[in-house]
Amino acid sequence: MKIISQNTAFGGMQGVFAHESRSCKGEMTFAVYLPPQAINEPRPVLWYLSGLTCTHANVMEKGEYRRMASELGLIVVCPDTSPRGPEVPDELTNWQMGKGAGFYLDATEEPWAEHYQMYSYITEELPALIFEQFRADRSRQGIFGHSMGGHGAMTIALKNPERFRSCSAFAPIVAPSSADWSVGAFEKYLGADKATWRKYDSCALVEDGARFPEFLIDQGKADSFLENGLRPWLFEETVRGTGIGLTLRMHERYDHSYYFISTFMDDHLKWHSERLG
Repeated sequence: MKIISQNTAFGGMQGVFAHESRSCKGEMTFAVYLPPQAINEPRPVLWYLSGLTCTHANVMEKGEYRRMASELGLIVVCPDTSPRGPEVPDELTNWQMGKGAGFYLDATEEPWAEHYQMYSYITEELPALIFEQFRADRSRQGIFGHSMGGHGAMTIALKNPERFRSCSAFAPIVAPSSADWSVGAFEKYLGADKATWRKYDSCALVEDGARFPEFLIDQGKADSFLENGLRPWLFEETVRGTGIGLTLRMHERYDHSYYFISTFMDDHLKWHSERLG
C-alpha cells in the first residue's frame, strides 16, 4: 500500500492511498478517514460509494463528513468508482460508461471484464486490505453512497445482509435495469440477457427475495435526474409489505450536487452510528 497523502483533520487522519488491485488489474486509489478514537481501539467502518464521473476525491473534498465522523468515532472509507490507467477500456465521449462509471458490478463482457470487477473489489479485496492495515471493527460495518454509489450501496447491502448493519443513500439509482442512466452500461458490461442484470438492481433483488432491515434515502425534488434516472418511488413500491423498513425523505429545492449531500451528511452519519453501536 502506497501513501499518497496524510492530513490531520478534527483530531483524526485523512489519508489517500494506492495499491495494486488483483480484481481490477491495476493501481486503485482510495481514501480513509481515521477518527482519533481509532488510535486506541477498533472503530466501526462506514463505506461511501461515489457516483458517476467521480473519484474518491469528490466526497473527501466536498462531502463534509470529517467533523461528525470524528465526533462519532467512525472510520470512513471512500473507494474510487472504477479502474483507472491507460490500459483500462473507456468510452471517452460517454460519461455513463467506462472510467468513472464502474456501477459496482463485475463485468462479464469484453473488453470490460478484465478490469471492471468493482463488486469483487468493493466486497472482497479492499475490505481485506482495510482490516489488515487499519484499526477497523469487522463486526460493525455500514455502507452508503450517492447516485450510482447509492445503487452500489443498496445492492451490496441486499446481497450481504450478514455483513452490514446499516445502509443509506443520497439520490440512488434504485432500478438501473430500466433507467435511462444505466441500461446502456448494463448491456455493455453484462450482456443482452436482462436476467443477469437483476443481481445488480435493488428493486429486482427485493422482488427476488433479498432482504435488509431498513434503508434511509434522501432525494432532492429539484434533481434534474429524478424522473428518468433515479425514481426512488419504485423502491418504495417494491419494499411495501416485505418487512423492509424505508425512510424516504424528499426535499424541496435540492438538486443532485454535493451541496445537497453535504447538507444531509451529518444526518446519515448519525443514523449509521446509532445502528453500528
